[in-house]
Amino acid sequence: MAIANPRTLLETLFTAAVAAADPARVVAANLPEPPKGRTIVVGAGKGAAQMARTFERLWEGSLSGAVVTRYGFGVPCERVEVLEASHPLPDENGFIASRRLLAEVRGLTEDDLVVALICGGGSALLPAPPPGLSLEDEIAVNRALLASGAPIQAMNALRKHVSLVKGGRLAAAAYPARVVSLVVSDIPGDDPALVASGPTIADDSSRFDALNTIERYRLSLPESVMRWLASESAEAPKPSDPRFARSEVRLIASARVSLEAAAAKARAAGVEAVILSDSIEGEARDVGLVHAAIAREAATRGRPFQKPVVLLSGGETTVTVHGPGKGGRNSEFLLSLALGITGVQGISALAADTDGIDGSEDNAGAFADGNTIPRLFERGIDAAELLERNDSWSAFDLLGDLFKPGSTGTNVNDFRAMLIQ
Repeated sequence: MAIANPRTLLETLFTAAVAAADPARVVAANLPEPPKGRTIVVGAGKGAAQMARTFERLWEGSLSGAVVTRYGFGVPCERVEVLEASHPLPDENGFIASRRLLAEVRGLTEDDLVVALICGGGSALLPAPPPGLSLEDEIAVNRALLASGAPIQAMNALRKHVSLVKGGRLAAAAYPARVVSLVVSDIPGDDPALVASGPTIADDSSRFDALNTIERYRLSLPESVMRWLASESAEAPKPSDPRFARSEVRLIASARVSLEAAAAKARAAGVEAVILSDSIEGEARDVGLVHAAIAREAATRGRPFQKPVVLLSGGETTVTVHGPGKGGRNSEFLLSLALGITGVQGISALAADTDGIDGSEDNAGAFADGNTIPRLFERGIDAAELLERNDSWSAFDLLGDLFKPGSTGTNVNDFRAMLIQ
């Protein structure tokens, strides 16, 4: 069968993937048992406000608390205060929000319950520099990481060791209250301790892992940060810490579940779907070239997948910044993919971030096909040059091919779909 409007199908698949991670659905299925004492809600991430609104509507007992989300991502809540701060670089409002969340969980008893609503984006939204470090130091750490091309695991190993909130420290501050973390994963492999750098979830990473990240990716950081990491005080608490004995972690949404939902939607439309992986990492432009090679092989030789087929993938790629252009990892992936499928008919692709924002602009991603590069060439644009300048956004903006669904209220990271027919 032929799909008359490939973009409509691809957008439908994205919508199905996002719906599978909808807070209204996944929070409802994971409510904890009510406590004898108080219920306090804290949270951070791009979908934290939506999660908080859903939770307070479903929770029958009294509750209070605060969550922090990205500017423009807030929604009205009645019992939980919604704070907004900067992403991807921290700011003063995030610093204030971190102190507010710490204040919310202090002074509790073993009869109290802390519900932590954690999703992607929380690292930048919760700056909390330790003694001797400033907010500017933490901003410098994030800026260096964002330009480094380091994978999210390495980024968060560093972030959680220069913080008073991350790496389980928020849960430790809530002791002896019970802490239940409801986590929407945007991390390849779905390790909940890495989501938002694990404010309520400890892991076994050490400050030496943080130092290895600095060395491997040649990060230039303030001297105050290096002094801090050289001290034993930088060590984050480990999972064996008795303060975590009553903690519970529930992974309530992930890229795997969302991709499975998109695959089911494709099959319902009469097109076979294959999930390549839900945890792809690597340089966005390199991942784009690999996807292009697979798509070309299927389009021209009917292997390793028969047409028509939708190829799906997720995870989190990275971008090593070389130039002053605009764009995020999904548009960079897609421009590289477009270069790799130039002139090949029957391939249509969408790459987008499931939170609705790719990089710093207002698009989630973009569409591309075998005619993308020729259309740019007709306008006198060298696509390879734009890619080298990290200016993928400009390419798709010029063509009118940006994908702008708006804020989705959730975040399970990258969504990539290639229709081959």
